[in-house]
Amino acid sequence: MLSLIESFSIIYFINIIMAFIIIFLERKDPTATLAWVLVLFVFPGFGFIFYLLLAQNFSRKKLFKMKIKDKKTFGNYLKVQQELFNTGKLHLNDKNVESYIDILKMNLFANETSFTQNNDVEIFIDGKEKFYELFKCIERAQNHIHIEYYIIKNDNLGNRLLNLLAKKAEEGIEVKLLFDSIGGRSIPKSTIDRLKISGVKVGAFFSSNIPFFNFKINFRNHRKIVVIDGKIGFIGGFNIGDEYVGLNKEIGYWRDTHIKITGDAVIDLQTRFFLDWGHATNEDMLYLPRYFPDNGNNGKVGIQIVSSGPDKTDEVIKSNYVKMINSAKKNILIQTPYFVPDSSIFEALKIAAMSGVDVRIMIPCKPDHPFVYWASYWYCGDLLPYGVKVYTYENGFLHAKTIVVDGVISSVGTANFDIRSFKLNFEGNAIIYDTKISIMLANIFMEDLNYSIELTRELYLERGLFIRFKESISRLLAPLL
Repeated sequence: MLSLIESFSIIYFINIIMAFIIIFLERKDPTATLAWVLVLFVFPGFGFIFYLLLAQNFSRKKLFKMKIKDKKTFGNYLKVQQELFNTGKLHLNDKNVESYIDILKMNLFANETSFTQNNDVEIFIDGKEKFYELFKCIERAQNHIHIEYYIIKNDNLGNRLLNLLAKKAEEGIEVKLLFDSIGGRSIPKSTIDRLKISGVKVGAFFSSNIPFFNFKINFRNHRKIVVIDGKIGFIGGFNIGDEYVGLNKEIGYWRDTHIKITGDAVIDLQTRFFLDWGHATNEDMLYLPRYFPDNGNNGKVGIQIVSSGPDKTDEVIKSNYVKMINSAKKNILIQTPYFVPDSSIFEALKIAAMSGVDVRIMIPCKPDHPFVYWASYWYCGDLLPYGVKVYTYENGFLHAKTIVVDGVISSVGTANFDIRSFKLNFEGNAIIYDTKISIMLANIFMEDLNYSIELTRELYLERGLFIRFKESISRLLAPLL
């Protein structure tokens, strides 16, 4: 039988081997590499288990592939837009957007993201109002309901939604429900069986065949997408659960941002759902006309639906954030529950502030993930000397993921300003090219200031030793959060 010293020596030797594997074989970001080496040596044995669960490299192969005939169809759709852009025939509804057309071009060509301008957008910042509208649209569905959420809770709101989906399926409406296998883990198997009996097709993203163990636990589908009849789409920050309508007493009021879209941008939400559904269920979705009807919409809002995830070589949403920040001439307004930026975002914000751009960041006053919160607090504090203004939202929990630049372009979606959203999660955002909607989002930010406290440089320097300790630990682990 091995002695304690011999056992420890073996564990230490395994840690050394793992450290060499991380450093020399895996092509990780250097800061993440150093963070994992730290974890391995501080938590011998446990660090190895954490690594197996959380740090495996994700294959860069394309997980989400259209059939050749489908990609050809949508490739032509994209090619028409690219041709219009190249020939100068792509006329913008909002002339103010012309100063930021390079962002549109980056997404159109490099990221193969279409641009539509016949959209209408409705903004929701309150859960009760958002879910009232969502349930109403589901009730009125005539052909299909495609719904994808990161989290669906087994509670009052979650069961209301699932019961409604079962009811619509029994009426003969096609219903497809996709949730993240970790975010939807509280849904009982009996409920899933009942949904399937009613006719609802159910898919779980990155499910595991091993009970209580998932090797892909670190890669979550964080998207929240709903498409109804191919004509109405929803995207934003709200998940499904009682806390999102303010019924969790510990969290209190839940402040989030979600949008309802009508217009051709729904085509892109539908396509994103098809790709996610195909991967999760191995079901080949047919790109039938009923899924992509003529919206007949006469809106004026320009939108690009961008998505990112560890399956992509480029961090698409982060690139949009960096480009938007670098394009700012007057002001940048950011709301995010988690602010753990990488060096490119951090430097872009610092440079913008030093250049005279009014940069404002709003984060929650309370943590739902303590390590992430204290890392956010440190990064915000480190931006204060450069002129960035930081606010903590005090009226409950702020979960919105928005950025508004110069009151002209904006983004609403699922991606936080953190490394996890940039590298590990599957995310989706709507980039909005419209002065009216962007000003509405800017006004919402200004209204939220009434419920916020500014984190001044003086206030930050007064923080206690224990807070400084929590910040230091969280900052070291930031690349892994």
